[in-house]
Amino acid sequence: MRYELYIDVFFLVNVTMDCFLLAAVRKMLGSRVSYGRVFLGALSGAFLTCLIVMLPIPYASVKFILFHSLTNAVMIKAGLGIKGKREFLQAFILLYISGFLTGGVFQFLGQYVRVGSVFFVLAVISYYIVSAIWNLISYLAGQREYRCQVVLLKGGKSRKVQALIDTGNSLRDEITGKPVSIIDKKAVMELWGEDDMAGIRYIPYHSIGKAEGVMPLITLDGMYVCRKEKEWIERPLAAICEEDMTADRYEMILNPDVLIGGVDYGNQSGSTTPI
Repeated sequence: MRYELYIDVFFLVNVTMDCFLLAAVRKMLGSRVSYGRVFLGALSGAFLTCLIVMLPIPYASVKFILFHSLTNAVMIKAGLGIKGKREFLQAFILLYISGFLTGGVFQFLGQYVRVGSVFFVLAVISYYIVSAIWNLISYLAGQREYRCQVVLLKGGKSRKVQALIDTGNSLRDEITGKPVSIIDKKAVMELWGEDDMAGIRYIPYHSIGKAEGVMPLITLDGMYVCRKEKEWIERPLAAICEEDMTADRYEMILNPDVLIGGVDYGNQSGSTTPI
């Protein structure tokens, strides 16, 4: 079977796709290189691709290696200005990830379009869809960084809770000036008895949808904040939320101020209790 290859069309298609792939990798890396340089990298990649296709290399495996090593390396170097080995490897992997995503989106959209002239439109749409997918992945990854497990300790009892580290939580005790986290009432009741709640004081607060209110304020014996490493917090303050927090899959809103190096409430010098 004989095929005819129009090298000018082939070159234009490769420039278009390489440009969108490099632009996607640029976005994933958070690079600040200009789009002019990205386009230069796409031109380099498309030129090498056409050159390898035209060269009379008898073995298809050699061409395959050249396509996926030399061409991609030149594209990354020329289009993104990558210098370090680690950054280059990261860009190389992301180039294939963006290629798989773009190819999948392109194939999905292509089954509904039978007109070849809309190739460029499909490429643009694919780029924006891949960018949206990457933004979603980045958002979800960022959300995970703000969630952790906390072990609450009180009177010899312990309770594990899922916590959200909320940078918007700036609640502080007006008397001591210490940061205050918020705990779901059900979690607290497993550590406290009804008799222990006698004589408890309250802390005022303001929130969206409610001008002002008060919450019961308690002092825990301590708590472990389990992130990459366990952090011990001595005698932290916590306000009891009367509303159900478990609907959002966490039972505690952690005040980020208690995590700055670990806070020892029993010692104002800021030393921490080792595990």
